[in-house]
Amino acid sequence: MNKQSFIVVVCLWLWFGAALAEMPPVPVPPENPITEEKRVLGKILFWDEQLSSDNTIACGTCHQFGQAGADGRKSGHPGLDGIPGTPDDKIGSPGVVSMNSGGEYVMHSVFDLDVQVTERSANPTVGAAYAPEMFWDGRAGSQFIDPETGAVSIVSGGALENQAVGPILSDVEMAKVGRTWFEVTSKLQGVVPLVYATDLPADVSGALAANGDYPSLFQAAFGDSQITAERIGFAIATYERTLVADETPWDHFTEGDPTAMTPAQINGWNLFQASDCSVCHAPPVFSDQTFRNVAVRPIAEDNGRQEVTGNPADRGRFKTPTLRNVGLKNTYFHNGILTDVENVIQHYNDPNRFVENEDPLLPVPIPPQDRSDLVDFLTNGLTDTRVANREFPFDQPSLHAGENPFLSLRFDADKETMNWNAVADAQSYPMYRGLLSNLVDGNGDSVPDGGYGDCVSDLDGNLTDLEFADVAVPPAGDGFFYSRGFVNGFGDAGGLGLSSRGVSRMDEVATTCP
Repeated sequence: MNKQSFIVVVCLWLWFGAALAEMPPVPVPPENPITEEKRVLGKILFWDEQLSSDNTIACGTCHQFGQAGADGRKSGHPGLDGIPGTPDDKIGSPGVVSMNSGGEYVMHSVFDLDVQVTERSANPTVGAAYAPEMFWDGRAGSQFIDPETGAVSIVSGGALENQAVGPILSDVEMAKVGRTWFEVTSKLQGVVPLVYATDLPADVSGALAANGDYPSLFQAAFGDSQITAERIGFAIATYERTLVADETPWDHFTEGDPTAMTPAQINGWNLFQASDCSVCHAPPVFSDQTFRNVAVRPIAEDNGRQEVTGNPADRGRFKTPTLRNVGLKNTYFHNGILTDVENVIQHYNDPNRFVENEDPLLPVPIPPQDRSDLVDFLTNGLTDTRVANREFPFDQPSLHAGENPFLSLRFDADKETMNWNAVADAQSYPMYRGLLSNLVDGNGDSVPDGGYGDCVSDLDGNLTDLEFADVAVPPAGDGFFYSRGFVNGFGDAGGLGLSSRGVSRMDEVATTCP
């Protein structure tokens, strides 16, 4: 090769690399243009736990940037058989305790009075703006219909708006049974935005200093103070369209900086391009936005895309996720069952896959000696440090992370009196107390050797009120833990949740309360 042709080749490579790395413009429907006022309103709504019925769950509770905009809480769903600890179990997102239409907590057939868990893992919000259809099965489509009026709000390109309004009325994720948009919008009229959040980002603090209530924030974003479901969807979607992670080492490398990736990561990138991984996870978005069956579990456990289209050819297919920031996640696939990228690569080489309607590109063989560099490229070469470090625009307030409001006990100022939230049809609230020193699992059965305490309900003069006072003092160097249950009018007891082995803690307490 002469010098002139070498220069031409280098120039072509640099041009191709720059073109490859350049993320396309974020699709924005003309009915919902991006404005700064709308973006910051969407950010406030996204992180406000008051968007849920019981003030415990925000959109951001399940979409944390330290997890690439997905959910890092590994909460188990018992799967199709309803039995924890069996092969069809899934890892989903904790939502709300089951609530009736009056907002009272009620016993759930699977989760008791613990928080419910979604049947699929949370998709990342970072980069979601590029997907023409949202959720693992694509049920949030392109046309956005006003949830209150039924009119078409966005003719095409409104998948983010569709996705944004879905969980707010879901009685698993954020809502009581039968929640209405009138209830949602009426609530926002009177609450203080982000009152339960701390460590507010600078842009949020600035917006709230200028407009300290939701009517004022909607006035700034939309020209008047009316709060509607459509506008909630518009604002949250606008915020999500600004979450583009395009400053990874791979971006800088393909833009012409040969030092942006390590030699191992460069080799991993070359291996990636040479494999069928790059077909489904096409750069620069690293997703072709299609739906594929990658043979993770039997189709009978989850039909996936077929539930939306009704097409048998779509059985077991799920949306191809982006690989950007994939190294920040700790759950993979729609059921969250794999925990790191190396396990995912191994899955595509596993001869024991569930091959019914499997994608024709599978298996994707990666020789063992190449896997280390490929993992390095995926986990580090595609990570935007702004996402990992929660830097603007990926900064976020601190939330209480979806703690169970029923299982949580609150102490009064006297440090002796506890109180809690009411449960529908409660006849009594049995109270158990134990020593912290007994919370040791010496025999490895996933239950404390001392159980979950002894009944101390007889210390309370009224078993039906929402308070319990205890003047006892634990031994020096030790402390008390408390558990409070629930008994309904039929004598059914529950409310202590499940142990890590999937057994009701009601069956593990040392003594039974009257």
